[in-house]
Amino acid sequence: MTEQPLAGFRIGVTAARRAEEQVNLLERRGAVVLHAPALSVDPNQIDEVALRAATEQVLTQPVDIFVANTGIGMKSWLTAAERWGLGEKLVAHLGTAEILARGPKSVGALRRFGLRELWAPESEKFEDVLDHLRRRDLTGKRIVVQEHGQSLSMAAHALRRSGAVVTTVAVYRVEGADDPEPIFGLIEEIAARRVDAVTFTAAPAVAALMEAAVSTGHRDEVITAFQADVIASCVGPVTAAAFEMWGVPSIYPERSRLAAMVKQLEVELPSRAGGTTLEVAGHTLLLHGEDVLLDGVEVKLSPAPLAVLQALLVNPGTVVARRDLLAALPSGTAGSEHAVEMAVARLRAAMGTRCIQTVVKRGYRLAVTG
Repeated sequence: MTEQPLAGFRIGVTAARRAEEQVNLLERRGAVVLHAPALSVDPNQIDEVALRAATEQVLTQPVDIFVANTGIGMKSWLTAAERWGLGEKLVAHLGTAEILARGPKSVGALRRFGLRELWAPESEKFEDVLDHLRRRDLTGKRIVVQEHGQSLSMAAHALRRSGAVVTTVAVYRVEGADDPEPIFGLIEEIAARRVDAVTFTAAPAVAALMEAAVSTGHRDEVITAFQADVIASCVGPVTAAAFEMWGVPSIYPERSRLAAMVKQLEVELPSRAGGTTLEVAGHTLLLHGEDVLLDGVEVKLSPAPLAVLQALLVNPGTVVARRDLLAALPSGTAGSEHAVEMAVARLRAAMGTRCIQTVVKRGYRLAVTG
């Protein structure tokens, strides 16, 4: 028996990169996954001519401040520079600058090539990097900003208004999915509220999904669904911020990691699903529709023991008489108290003998604790 805390839930996955890993994590926990890539991110589709020209421009003058935005962007840029025979020169050039990194992935990429950041925000938000810069006198400072798949021209313009000389380097561009049909299908599922949650691992994926929702005429339905019944689950605050302009609430874990996002859903989905969660004989019991989980492990029950459990859950901890349990059994069940005893025995076999207590001459009760 495996842990399946997400049994009975349908979850949309918008990731293109590392999608298989995420889908496997969710399916192993019992979720039904609808994979609909919102983006097509292929580092091999870099415009090398444009990137080389931008690199050579960066090398023409000293850099005062360098902002590293993404791990994949830094790795792709520095790897491309090595192919052109400019790798060592570019690393040495950027190494003389004050380096700011947006988050741990960009920090990791920098250090792989021997570069070291001076500062990075705990929030991992680019906006906080900008705030950090705006609090300083930038007059005459030459700032190079590695873009993160989308244009940062507005941010660059804001820094120029503060007196800086700003160069943006577009390493790659995030494009929409090659086949838009899956994302269109997911939008219909969201609008009809036939999914419980949708996961996002990149801010451009949020933009792509909402753009598709607008183009298919489902904008308002999708926003309303996210505001009411469907959880927008983001890998971190940067991705979550992309939903703010749409008025969509979202959740994200403290650590921007895929496993942490999945773990958060394990808690959030059952708690929001209107299911019943109780502490029974020292175990956590969750009943969501006909799905029963004990300490996160799915419990398979046939109709009769499930009916007994549902009857005992009406007033948890209260004694339920055998005749009342008999009335709760499915039609076609033998009409005697022996049928109740058999159903209780099967329930105990599935959940543990201590979960169901016998009250002599009265009936049965759930051993509710806490």
